[in-house]
Amino acid sequence: MTDEGCVKFDSDWARAAEIPAAEIAELIDWRNRLRAAGLIGHDALHDVGYGNISARRSGERGFVISATQTGAVPAADARHFTRVVDYDLAGNRVVSRGPLPASSESLTHAAIYAVGAGICAVAHVHDSRLWQALQGRVPTTDPAIAYGTPEMAREFARLWHGAGLAEIRIAVMGGHRDGLVSIGANLAEAAGRLLEERPA
Repeated sequence: MTDEGCVKFDSDWARAAEIPAAEIAELIDWRNRLRAAGLIGHDALHDVGYGNISARRSGERGFVISATQTGAVPAADARHFTRVVDYDLAGNRVVSRGPLPASSESLTHAAIYAVGAGICAVAHVHDSRLWQALQGRVPTTDPAIAYGTPEMAREFARLWHGAGLAEIRIAVMGGHRDGLVSIGANLAEAAGRLLEERPA
């Protein structure tokens, strides 16, 4: 039994109105491109969604992220995103407001934003061929560390400060089979890189 898609942090979520679609149009577009490419989706065997994407305005602490268990949605819209308004990495807590709770990977996204002021977009996807092809070629998290945990948050800080993530901007999640993370100053950089890197 997989624990994929399970929220492992203390989720302080309150239902709130949808974020205006015009405000997150680019985020919705890139999420749907990744979904069309099969990088975000749904694992029918375990009945869980996978993959998520987020963005923030430069200088802001909070960010908007695809909501938990929305990978199966072929064409997402504003109903499928939520706003992370605060987080505590050490305390393993995420505060979100929106139509649905934040993704189970929200703590990882928060950790990545925390290490680099210039990071304004994060995409987490699954692809077995790309995951295998990039093993050992790009920064890789410790296989013993589970996704969505404070340990994973600290691991991304390690990769940023001492393993080249700040330059390479893509990482393999060693203990999260098929999982990859790409970061950028904007969505085109973060999400576009994954579409370019994916083997034909």
